[in-house]
Amino acid sequence: MRRYLVLLIVPAIFLLDRWTKILIIDNLAYLQGVDFTSYFSLVHARNYGGAFGLLAQHGLAKYIFTFLPLAIIGVLVYVILAYPMPATKTISLACILSGAIGNVYDRLVNGYVTDFLDFYYKSYHWPAFNVADISVSVGIGLWLLSEVLDTIRGRKNTQVRAD
Repeated sequence: MRRYLVLLIVPAIFLLDRWTKILIIDNLAYLQGVDFTSYFSLVHARNYGGAFGLLAQHGLAKYIFTFLPLAIIGVLVYVILAYPMPATKTISLACILSGAIGNVYDRLVNGYVTDFLDFYYKSYHWPAFNVADISVSVGIGLWLLSEVLDTIRGRKNTQVRAD
């Protein structure tokens, strides 16, 4: 069952990520944007660094942010296949895995990651991101939520046994 979840989630999110990036590349020139609201626009951006453009100007960034995620992908695949875990944790790792694959694919093919979702409020501007980034964030959030719920359940079970 767990493997079926992974085989469903990873390709679906990867393909959604590729499709949205292709739409942006084909329809917006580099750095061109389309405003939808006073706080959201689509913009064709390129990220040569890590999360939030971290180390984008550093010469080693291309290698760091290609090979480190490849190692993470390998570890995630191993963990998913080797360790039994609840469905929520399998789903969370599948989300992280699919996002990592989407962004590594961009880096290997283009040398950068295409970002396009652009949120801002007055002078505050969040760095542009993409579907793969959302997938990683959702996966991490789901894992953390699962851990918190497991901790709460564990405390309740401990209290019941102590009474």
